[in-house]
Amino acid sequence: MKMRVLHVMSGDVLGGAEMAFTDLIRALQEEGIEQRAIIRTHPERAEKLLSMGVPVLQLPFRRRLDFKTPNAIAKFAKEFEPKIVQCWMERAASMTPKGDYVKVGWLGGYYKPKYFKDCDHLVGVTKDVSEHLFRKGLPTVPTATIPTFCEIDANAKALDRAQFNTPEKVPLILALGRLHSDKALDTLLRALALVPGPYLWIAGDGPLRQQLMQLTQNLGLAERVRFLGWRKDRDALLKTSDICAFPSRVEGFGTVMIEAWANHVPLVTASSPGPKAHVRHRENGLIVDIDDVEALAAALHEAMNNKPLVKHITKTAFHDYQSQFTKNAVAKAYLKFYRGLISHVDGSS
Repeated sequence: MKMRVLHVMSGDVLGGAEMAFTDLIRALQEEGIEQRAIIRTHPERAEKLLSMGVPVLQLPFRRRLDFKTPNAIAKFAKEFEPKIVQCWMERAASMTPKGDYVKVGWLGGYYKPKYFKDCDHLVGVTKDVSEHLFRKGLPTVPTATIPTFCEIDANAKALDRAQFNTPEKVPLILALGRLHSDKALDTLLRALALVPGPYLWIAGDGPLRQQLMQLTQNLGLAERVRFLGWRKDRDALLKTSDICAFPSRVEGFGTVMIEAWANHVPLVTASSPGPKAHVRHRENGLIVDIDDVEALAAALHEAMNNKPLVKHITKTAFHDYQSQFTKNAVAKAYLKFYRGLISHVDGSS
């Protein structure tokens, strides 16, 4: 009998956790795991899952007075009879009832303990994230650490810079992510103002879009900064770029990091917990203190001009990607994790 896993995801925007969710389901589907998914209503995501052969139930996941969602999750799980229910992030964990399965809470960042108190097991994307709930007073739930992964689009081609009014010969910096204060794009813009020459593409959207556009104007950077909105061609963007900037103040893991590594693009990052756990300064990237504008500017300048260093860090980074963050490596880690959970339950029953 195939292993059965039910995934519950309440996310409704395009972000790192949502990408990790669909990526892992695809990887496990290829490994022969029988899966179902419950998601917050999102037709495009539902269609993507259905195209993989994964049946989907869409539910409201409202913040308050939502009795429909927990009841529907319980009914769906009872019919499917999964061995494992993996709850992605806070709301999914809080709305998924206990049942005749192992309830796993997925931690992509520094979430609140109250949402995971009835989970049987937790899995975090870094060791620090995994230990966070223990430090916050949730000591009785066993925790594992498994990172996310990315796949390279082998057919991706560099874009024509002219479509974004960007000269071919200038250094091009790329920032990928939600336009939110956690991502520290304001710090990146201030650092860019100290580095003459390079252009910056910001691919993403979010609540700070207008504020960041205004800051761009105030810093006199309008000629060198392009706001691209949400994009689905991340590999093409990276292949077009000379540097990937990742200045986040708060980052549980940071898939952008391994996307840059996979595409041989030098990474300049701030020392938020996710990158700090994996980036070795001047070995597989350049890492600076959070919100240190001058240090970030200096790192961008070095990534533009120190060709031997760039060659070294991109080579090392690609090796790290291949050994730890490919689909195959992460899928095998999850299979081992799931089998361990099931054998423990079966052995104690």
